[in-house]
Amino acid sequence: MSDFETIRADRSGNILTITLDRPERLNACPPAMADEIFTAIRNVGDARTVVLRGEGRAFCSGADLAGNAEMSVTGGDRAYASLSQRYNPMIQALASLPVPVVSVVQGPAAGIGCSIALAADFVIAGKSGYFLQAFANIGLVPDGGSSWMLPRLIGAAQATRMMMLGEKIHAEEAERLGLIYKCVEDDALESEAQALTERLANGPTLALGLMKQTLREGLSQDLATTLGAEARAQRIAGNTQDAVEGAMAFLQKRKAEFKGN
Repeated sequence: MSDFETIRADRSGNILTITLDRPERLNACPPAMADEIFTAIRNVGDARTVVLRGEGRAFCSGADLAGNAEMSVTGGDRAYASLSQRYNPMIQALASLPVPVVSVVQGPAAGIGCSIALAADFVIAGKSGYFLQAFANIGLVPDGGSSWMLPRLIGAAQATRMMMLGEKIHAEEAERLGLIYKCVEDDALESEAQALTERLANGPTLALGLMKQTLREGLSQDLATTLGAEARAQRIAGNTQDAVEGAMAFLQKRKAEFKGN
């Protein structure tokens, strides 16, 4: 992968790990980091799973208000430009990746960091992790797609709570609410995340990508439209080598060995 200044992108086998790498600022995300995440995920290549994590004791503490004039108190126009041109394309690219994405959260996932984490297909968090929409506390509004994601994940009432009250949702409650996939002990976070990531990376990659697409589109479509989309996706998946392998493994009573094609 290319050299980056605010993140690391490391490839191990069929897994691409993107690490937010500003631990001295709790991995606060300036526009430059959004650009680098966008570049990394647009160059995923033949990786079959992407992992997002933060270096040190945080996932991401939000946009870098202290160190970034574009998102500071100089007014809304620069914030609008940064969101439209840099943060939003990154979130959209992340959410639409055709392979599974796993966020591994310790410490804060706040502001845009919360949106980055929740844009993944699976969010696994240690008990030290928490999710925070702090915008009301500083007179701003949620961004990074959180106004779309939160009510779909936890319903309007809890989304309103997060957005308007600006309270931390700790990992255990986040799991209970359905905001995230799983909360684990901090010392088990790495092993649990690795096991999940490897399982996804060894799955039927094309079919998993089609699942992502039909699931997200189904959130804003009627039943008839979704039924048609599922049928089209099934036609594509049914013509893959992984589907042949899955059928043979079932008939032979063995575990399928998917190759991602």
